Amino acid sequence: MPLKMKELMELSGESKSTILYYVKEGLLPPPKKPKPNVHLYDDSSIQIIKFIKYLQNHFSYSISQIKQILKNNNFSFDNSFNSILDALIALQGDSQKQYSKEEVAKELNIKVSDIDWLIKRGYILKSDNFLPKDIDAIKVLIQAKEMGLDFKLFDSYIKCAKELAKEENTIGYKFLEDDSTPHNKRYELLFDIILNYKPYIFNGYTIQNHKKGVEWC
Repeated sequence: MPLKMKELMELSGESKSTILYYVKEGLLPPPKKPKPNVHLYDDSSIQIIKFIKYLQNHFSYSISQIKQILKNNNFSFDNSFNSILDALIALQGDSQKQYSKEEVAKELNIKVSDIDWLIKRGYILKSDNFLPKDIDAIKVLIQAKEMGLDFKLFDSYIKCAKELAKEENTIGYKFLEDDSTPHNKRYELLFDIILNYKPYIFNGYTIQNHKKGVEWC
């Protein structure tokens, strides 16, 4: 049901200037203008505004990061788990500067074949267009190889990640098909799980085991 500005402000809890700014930045679909001085906003704008506030308040995301998620208004709370995946891809930094394999090799003073080896083994998830985070990961792996660290640790990470990814997809799709709660609430929960709880529990168990090891020693 189309909403007037005053109604959208009341239902979303956001100011007029902020709503107009979101429209200008492409975060919200532009209003329809059936008559002069009559602007009607799609009711999906309520969920989008609340989701923007959620990302800002809980993850301190910038407007540019959020724009990547809502790019061209293709993001929809009714699009299934694919929207979550697209959002995560955007948040991984696709808007950052990208580097070729040759540029990475030159910067790290290694051979292109070294990078190919890491890619072939699944330790690096890119074959081109490397982002700064990819380069940081390669630095860690190269140093680990030079210092003789057993790569079984990284193999375990990959195995666990693949199995967990399948579970996330299966359960995520099923969860978003449930109509008992609003879609935006389900998206917020999945973001919290993937971006907050997952690293919390993984790193938490690492710390716990470390403490046990220290106590045992």
